[in-house]
Order: sequence, then C-alpha cells, then structure tokens
Amino acid sequence: MRRMRRYAAVAAGLIVTFLLMFAVVEALGVPILTSEVPLPTEAGAGTASLGVGLLVVDVLLPVPSSPVMVGLGAVFGVVGGTLLSLLGSVAAAALAFGLGRRGGGLLDRLINTDERDRADALLARWGGIAIVATRPIPLLAETVAILAGTTSMGWRRLLISSFAGSLPPALAYSLTGASAAHLGDGVAMFGLVLLVTGGFWFAAWRSAR
Repeated sequence: MRRMRRYAAVAAGLIVTFLLMFAVVEALGVPILTSEVPLPTEAGAGTASLGVGLLVVDVLLPVPSSPVMVGLGAVFGVVGGTLLSLLGSVAAAALAFGLGRRGGGLLDRLINTDERDRADALLARWGGIAIVATRPIPLLAETVAILAGTTSMGWRRLLISSFAGSLPPALAYSLTGASAAHLGDGVAMFGLVLLVTGGFWFAAWRSAR
C-alpha cells in the first residue's frame, strides 16, 4: 500500500473535492440539486432529458441521483425508468473516464512511473470489477471512473463494466418509483443495491481464487 500512497492521496483528494462541492451546493441551496423530488411529474422528452442530464452531471455536482432514478421510474414506469437511468449512469461513467483521460498528463507529474505501472497492473486485473462494484456508491463511483481514465483501460471495458454496475440500481430504483413507494422505501432499496454490490465483490473474489 505504501508503494501506491500517492495514488491513494489523489483518490482521497478527489473525494474531498466532491464533498466540498456538495457543501457549497447545500450552502447555496440550489433548488434542483437539493430537492427530494427533482423531476416534474409529467412524462415527456423534457422530463426524460432532465433526468438523464442530472445523472450525467452528478460527476461534477452533488445531484441526488437516487431520487432522480426513483422519479424516472415513477414517471416512465419500470422499463422506461430503468433505460433512462441506465443511460444517465453509463454516460456519467463515460464522462468521468474522459476527464481522467484528459487529466492523465497532470497525474504523470504527481506520481512516478513505477507507481503508475503498479496502478495499471492493478486495474488490468481488477479495474472492471472495481467499476462494476462502485457504480451504485456515491463519491466512489466518480473517483474510480476518473482514476480508471488515467490508466491504459480501454473505453470498451469501461462501458461494459459501467453498464453491468449501473443496471441493478437503475432497475431497483425504477421499481421503487413505479410502485409509488415513499422515499423511505427508496433508502431501503439502496441497501438492497449495496447487497448486490457485495455479491459482485464476492463473485470477483471467488473468481480470483
């Protein structure tokens, strides 16, 4: 772990930055980013675009992504809500990965070649699983995708992994919204999504053995 302490410091710095942005948005009280119900209740292209757009900018702003997915399920039903949530989540992962690609040069100046090589080797083995497992988890999802973009991981692997990791929460929250559940049930559903994520980790561990 000591051999990758600079990489860990960069990851921690990203998480702190995201937390600071969250604090700023909370202090400013931006309505659409702090509302428990951030979507209109009318089905249409505008609502769909707004929902997907909010999920994408979640990479840069503290969007309440779980209520957005629940809202998409409530407005567009299980199938429509799942597809829209999936589109937004995968697009968010692609944006974060692209930002990592653009920031690779800066990382080269912060981290030595040996540590970059170790990170590449680690992500070559576990990067796909890491993206799958962290997609439902705020902060970690964006951090892992950005860091993956600084390595030699390809776009195809990123998209497949983000699709696999985004499908369970997209479906779970859409089911919650479509069944007209209260936000408290959405929180319970988030716990279910975390259990699914744990299943991914267990499957990866068994595969490695």
